[in-house]
Amino acid sequence: MAEAAYTIGQVARAAGVNLETVRFYHRRGLLPLPGRPYGAVRRYGEESLARLRFIRRAQRLGFALDEVAALLQLNDGRSCSAARGLAERKLAVVEDRLKDLSALRDQLTSLVRRCRTQRGKVHCPLIDALNEN
Repeated sequence: MAEAAYTIGQVARAAGVNLETVRFYHRRGLLPLPGRPYGAVRRYGEESLARLRFIRRAQRLGFALDEVAALLQLNDGRSCSAARGLAERKLAVVEDRLKDLSALRDQLTSLVRRCRTQRGKVHCPLIDALNEN
């Protein structure tokens, strides 16, 4: 059975990215350029489509492109512990970010409550808090 042959636009659409994203991934070394027969259009196969989808999924999980590149190198299935290490480090970053966001939510909730209790022409607690040194 012949492998599907996509143009750059078709593979981009199938992967849910735009054409410039595919070109960007080429420049970053995340996606190899397919060969181009003389005088013909480059054709992307199923492997390229799978790689693009892998990159998108990894990015949705919060991995930066440098981390995605490392994961792609580990995609052979023989380096699960290295991939797990990357994921554990990313999880720690996400946990820290969640703590920061939770603290931010608590601060904003408090300021919104204080704003609701103010009546008339008085200083706004939110604006006052933003003006503090």
